[in-house]
Amino acid sequence: MKRDVHQYWQASKIIPAVRKPEDLEEACQSAWPIVFLLIGDLMSAEGYIKQALEAGKRVFLHVDFISGLGGDPVVIKYVAERFGPTGIISTKSHFVKHAKKHGLMAIQRVFTIDTSALEHGIQNIAQSQPDAVEVMPGLLPKVINKLGTSTRLPIIAGGLIQERSEIEAAWQAGASAVSMGAKQLWV
Repeated sequence: MKRDVHQYWQASKIIPAVRKPEDLEEACQSAWPIVFLLIGDLMSAEGYIKQALEAGKRVFLHVDFISGLGGDPVVIKYVAERFGPTGIISTKSHFVKHAKKHGLMAIQRVFTIDTSALEHGIQNIAQSQPDAVEVMPGLLPKVINKLGTSTRLPIIAGGLIQERSEIEAAWQAGASAVSMGAKQLWV
C-alpha cells in the first residue's frame, strides 16, 4: 500500500495551494491534478470544492482554516458527507484519524520549528497514520534569504540543526549565525 500512496503523489510534483478565492480558477486550469484549499468558511467551502472537483482535480480541504467548523471530530463527518473532498489537511491528529474513518484521505501538517517539534510531529504521525505529511517550513534557506533581504537585520538560523553541513547551508543562505541544541556542534 505504501507504494500506491507514493505513486498517488508522484503525479503532482507541484500542488497549487489556494489561499484566495480569486486564485481557485487558475488552480483549476493548471496541469496539476491535486489542489489544496486553504480558503472558505462553513458557507463557501462546499462551492469551492465543487468547482475544483468539476475541473477534474483531487481536492484537499485544510479544515483548520475553515471558519465555522470548530474542533469537534464530527466536523470531519460533516465535511465528508456534505462537501465531498478527496481528503483533508490538518495539524490535528484526531481530525486525521476521523478523516480516514469517513473515507477521506488525510494529510498531517507538521511545523518543524525545532527538534522537539519534529519529534512530537513524528509521534503524532505514528498515531494518526496519515496518507501524507506536509512539513513546514519546506525551504529554510529561502526563508533565511528572504528575511535577511526584507529586514536587513542579522538572521540567526535555529531548529533542526544536527550536522555541520546544515550549518554551512544556513550560512550560504545568508544567516549571520546558527543556533542549535546539538552539543557536538558547539565546538
